[in-house]
Amino acid sequence: MPEARLHDGSTIELEVHGEGPAVLVPVNPRPVEGLRAEELRRWGNDPALGRSLIDGLADAYRVVAFDYEGQVLQVPKPDTLTPDNLAGDLLAVADAAGAERFAWYGYSWLALAGLQLALRSDRVEALAMGGWPPLGAPYAEMLRVTIATHDMASAPSGARQGGAGDAAAAAPSSQPAPASSPEEIDWSTVEMTLSEAQTRQFVTLYQALQGFDERAALPRLSCPRLCFVGSADEVDYDQRWGGVDVSIAGPVVQRRAELEALGWQVEILDGLDHTQAMQAANVLPVLRPWLDTALAASGPGSTPAPPA
Repeated sequence: MPEARLHDGSTIELEVHGEGPAVLVPVNPRPVEGLRAEELRRWGNDPALGRSLIDGLADAYRVVAFDYEGQVLQVPKPDTLTPDNLAGDLLAVADAAGAERFAWYGYSWLALAGLQLALRSDRVEALAMGGWPPLGAPYAEMLRVTIATHDMASAPSGARQGGAGDAAAAAPSSQPAPASSPEEIDWSTVEMTLSEAQTRQFVTLYQALQGFDERAALPRLSCPRLCFVGSADEVDYDQRWGGVDVSIAGPVVQRRAELEALGWQVEILDGLDHTQAMQAANVLPVLRPWLDTALAASGPGSTPAPPA
């Protein structure tokens, strides 16, 4: 199985499925099983999300799947998860897969990662972002949330009760109390399970993005671009988690005309929240036809086979 070496010297495995233009998808290609799968279902997540996305694309595309979020949680990068290093890691994955040119699909903070990558490399043929606005993104709000998350992780274990299940665009941070549906989860009983180093790496990332000038950056992009969000993607955090409202849908809805004028295809998934809009059943009907159009001129020759 191919491996890529990341900026901190650690490695990440990748799986390659199908033939055709390369599409990099930072997802876990292996279905989660057991108690962890049950936990994901309680949150409304598909334990086989990565596999479902791969299966929905691999008949026409060379899908390069790799669990980057899982890797940074397993091997934290507390002081070095910067936009430059993040983009370098993603290019290392493309190199390991033999993909000189490729499309990118990422969701939430991995959509943010794709944007930073596309701004730093002309190797991105098409950029698809789900669950993160290209313009008006809540970088300041997410810094406050991640600082609060880090403070919680740094506290003595007895003080780790809090209410931030999904940090909207950081990383899965905690385990919910049992509930029969995601809507019934009691967020006040959520217990922090990430370490100080795991949470600090996201503080490092959002601190580095505080000066990011979206309006100056976006006109530099010329590849086909897709942005989609659920219309109900709004998260309100109490004071323990920064006391901020993290709006993902709002900036896209409010700036839709501006984004379209900049060349983006914008899709609003009616009634869906952050978790619902990332499920394959909702992603593929948007992503697949867009890729078919965006990469229509590409062929297998643009994505050479990986080195032996």
